[in-house]
Amino acid sequence: MKQLYIFLALLVCAFSSNAQTDSLQLQIQEIENSLSYQYGEIALGDGLAKITVPEGFKYLDAEQSEYVLTELWGNPASGTTMGMLVPRDKGVLDDDVWVFDIEFDEIGYVEDKDAGDIDYTELLASMQEDMLAASKERLANGYEEIQLIGWASDPYYDQESKILHWAKELKFGEAETNTLNYNIRILGRRGVLMLNAIANMGSLPAVKQNIPLITNSIAFEQGHSYFDFNPDIDEVASWTIGGLVAGKVLTKVGFFALILKFWKVIAVAVAGLGGALWKRIRGRKEKEVAVAVAEEEQEKVVN
Repeated sequence: MKQLYIFLALLVCAFSSNAQTDSLQLQIQEIENSLSYQYGEIALGDGLAKITVPEGFKYLDAEQSEYVLTELWGNPASGTTMGMLVPRDKGVLDDDVWVFDIEFDEIGYVEDKDAGDIDYTELLASMQEDMLAASKERLANGYEEIQLIGWASDPYYDQESKILHWAKELKFGEAETNTLNYNIRILGRRGVLMLNAIANMGSLPAVKQNIPLITNSIAFEQGHSYFDFNPDIDEVASWTIGGLVAGKVLTKVGFFALILKFWKVIAVAVAGLGGALWKRIRGRKEKEVAVAVAEEEQEKVVN
């Protein structure tokens, strides 16, 4: 983790002057202009579902969304995104941007018999204990801890539409800004459509205000909905409603929170350099960071 912070600091220093700031803004605008947003009705997953881009939003297809998530925001490549919804008045490199990433998890038909019996206060306490245990392991492996502060929005299951949504407030290490982990799950015949908000806590009011608009904009196609389930041929998931809520924290959300203050610099650095050159520079910086950390530790021993 020290390596990452020192590396980020080196990148920030590289763009410190006013002239460089102007150049940075120009490059950010060029990156934004290179993206092709879509509107209207869009098919998802080869006939699996469709989305009608809601008023006030724009849609970025799967290929471009993967580019944003990995090349611009620094997340590990997953290839699972089906696209993302971005507020129409924001760019993907704006300071206050938030998005809904769309994915499908083919886990099977999720039975919802337990939906009305879940004690979410008790579930939260259990999740906080699990997070504490996971954080100890993260610290032991050199990563920062994660704290589950609480519900940012209480879990709610719409029995009629088969849509579950909830939000967690998370704190990563010593970050000044907490992370918002807002989740929407639309239950289907063979799995769930997942819409995950990537945002910080300051965006909670805007995200929450748009939840009805988002959930009404996306639906499974005929033959793939929850109500098309055939018990004779379809697989039942081992997950329950409570299990969906208690699922693991998204890696991409955590990383987003970590680099929030530095992502413009990183994005332009990555986009402006060739892949091979970037790897060579990154390798050299990692060696420099390792030396710096070693010197720091030696200094502590001497003192």
